[in-house]
Amino acid sequence: MEKIWKLKESGDELTVERLAEELTMPKLNPTNEDKRCYSIIANLLVQRGIRTFSQAKTFFRPDLNQLHDPFLLKDMDKAVERILFAISAKERILVYGDYDVDGTTAVALVYSYLSKFYNNIDYYIPDRYEEGYGISFKGVDYAYETGVSLIICLDCGIKATEEIKYAGEKNIDFIVCDHHLAGKELPLSYAILDPKVENSNYPYDELSGCGVGFKLIQALQRRRGLKGDDIIPYLDLVAVSIAADVVPLTGENRILAHYGLKVLNHKPRIGLEAILSYANIKHVEGNKVYFNRELTISDLGFLIGPRINAAGRMDSGRSAVELLIATTEEEASKVAGKINDNNEDRKNKDKEATLQAQQMLETEGTKDKKSIVLYNENWHQGIIGIVASRIAEEENKPTIIFTKTNGFITGSARSVKNFDIYTAIEKCHHLLTHFGGHTFAAGLSLKEEDFSEFKALFEKEVENSIQQEELLPEISVDMEIELNDINDKLLRLLNEFQPFGPENTEPVFVSNQIYDANRVRKVGKNHLKFSAISIKESMLPVSCIGFSLGDYYDLLHNGIKIDICYTIEENNYQGHRELQLNVKDIRESE
Repeated sequence: MEKIWKLKESGDELTVERLAEELTMPKLNPTNEDKRCYSIIANLLVQRGIRTFSQAKTFFRPDLNQLHDPFLLKDMDKAVERILFAISAKERILVYGDYDVDGTTAVALVYSYLSKFYNNIDYYIPDRYEEGYGISFKGVDYAYETGVSLIICLDCGIKATEEIKYAGEKNIDFIVCDHHLAGKELPLSYAILDPKVENSNYPYDELSGCGVGFKLIQALQRRRGLKGDDIIPYLDLVAVSIAADVVPLTGENRILAHYGLKVLNHKPRIGLEAILSYANIKHVEGNKVYFNRELTISDLGFLIGPRINAAGRMDSGRSAVELLIATTEEEASKVAGKINDNNEDRKNKDKEATLQAQQMLETEGTKDKKSIVLYNENWHQGIIGIVASRIAEEENKPTIIFTKTNGFITGSARSVKNFDIYTAIEKCHHLLTHFGGHTFAAGLSLKEEDFSEFKALFEKEVENSIQQEELLPEISVDMEIELNDINDKLLRLLNEFQPFGPENTEPVFVSNQIYDANRVRKVGKNHLKFSAISIKESMLPVSCIGFSLGDYYDLLHNGIKIDICYTIEENNYQGHRELQLNVKDIRESE
């Protein structure tokens, strides 16, 4: 499918020039290569809002001392006092969280911290299908029946006004730790820790749910007069939540992720090490286990996140917490095996449903439609969101995948760039029994007899409001450079931008007027290997890999000039190291 290459605006020229000079200044007699290298780095920094040497130093050298005071969070004083009072009065405390990665890591973090010095404590993860997202009346009843008088909820609760009111009637206090936007009214809880609430003065509002949980234990640690360094080992959980919940990799999140990755790479908790044993990223030497390479945020999102999520999708999210709080290798290994089985089951069902969905697309004649709406009553409810994401990405159309649950048709919706799928669904609300979500993802349900009418109306709403360019996939490009700008020094400096994520994505470059040095070949499943040379300069060829770009073989083989967009990486294969371009797209040069 044709892709749009969207080149970002360059940073202000004078600011970039000044910052480049400041970055180059420590070097004695900088070469032209040095100057060009730091000019590229300066431009990338300014694009990210980093305009001074001091800001660049902070960006490149994250420091835990840069974390904000946890007591700047509204109600933090009240929350800490209530928890410490509960402990002194020997009240029973319940740590409550959602069934996804952010929720289960947050519960594991707060529960394992408190249980180190207090044992009248329990945790609760709602059933995805029986109770749904967030606080449930069933969960409150469980708390009441087990003698709980204080619930600390994480990654949920900010909109649970009725459920928290119900808990109050049973004399159960709530401390809400959330990071989502509030509804029209706040729940009547004892304290609310949420950087997004109105009148919040907290300097950073993009924390994950687990990140808010970390701020809570940071405050408790300080109030208890203990060292802040003692809670650094909990940052592996925060890093996993940041990766899985796809929150911006800026500000505090960047610091938390940076140090969380350090913990994961050097002394991960037993449970995470156990689940990674199924990810082909470890090897054993003697009695020691080593990772084959440094784990990245991307690894956490692709290797750990789906496995933890699979517990809640296919069985129970409670087993994810059991894994993350495990204290013995035997316990961790047992739970990790169970969760990996859940993930294999999830992958099989996901693969089967995706294939069926693709076949339905071919037979139902959806090519001319602006949206995709598919229904199969046999699809597992736990995988329809994954299938919707995959189909939306492949077809680049707003997509809803439905299955049958408890007598209703239940759907999971995923959007494409710049299109508000929630609003389109909202305009069909009279046909729905339930819906909720946000701009790019939503959940909904309806009666089976209303499905055909909904499908037609949704297509009409999409057709009336989506722009044709929104149906073309887009690659965001940071800047155009020449191939001779690429060297080991530039790669080393680019690696300093990690961890990558939203609002700090891996830099993507464009180079024009390129041809192959007679080395192009197809490898694997339609992948492309070639060596790039620019017609503008004399230089050694640069090794390139283009995944799923095998269809461009003839273009390169015939010596036609091309433009490429790519990231720069290091390729290590059988002890041989080389600089490599990971090509994202190719087009014929004008």
